[in-house]
Amino acid sequence: MNELPKINEMVVVEGRSDTQNLARAVIADTIETGGSAVNEDAIERAKLAAKTRGIIILTDPDFNGQRIRHMVTEAVPTAKQAYLTQAEARATKDNPHKSLGVEHATPDTLRNALANVIAPVHTIGITSDIDRSFLLDLGLLSGPEARVKRALVGEQLHIGYANGKQLLKRLQAFGIRRTQVEDVFKGKY
Repeated sequence: MNELPKINEMVVVEGRSDTQNLARAVIADTIETGGSAVNEDAIERAKLAAKTRGIIILTDPDFNGQRIRHMVTEAVPTAKQAYLTQAEARATKDNPHKSLGVEHATPDTLRNALANVIAPVHTIGITSDIDRSFLLDLGLLSGPEARVKRALVGEQLHIGYANGKQLLKRLQAFGIRRTQVEDVFKGKY
């Protein structure tokens, strides 16, 4: 049997089911936020872990997951980010409610997400050259295919899906350059 890869940073997840599924993919210590309520104890543990080992946030690709990601990132601006697409996190069996979650992702998908973490720009010293007009020119903010194009950019650059307003902030926060976004549409990713 192959040995599972070890993650040095602590991984922030939403709940116990996420921790259990993550254990099938990697060896990692987790901090469970307790769901969308995000208890203060989880925030304090994340702050401590950030100082000693670093943290990676891996939440569900839904509204509550994004809300939790935002709350933890606000408390720990140095947190690295790992993203799953909705397709990767959708339950495949017995899923009448179209449930999404880290607990449904395959081990390979989880390993891939953790292998492609993104660090905030202020921790890596790279600045973005992307502005609103660039995104408009590429049809990422408006138009019939804007949502599909944003999903493609989010998936290929491992930054997760973002609406038009969030996309500019996220690209800039991770120091992503124009050439990287252009390469997505050239099929280089």
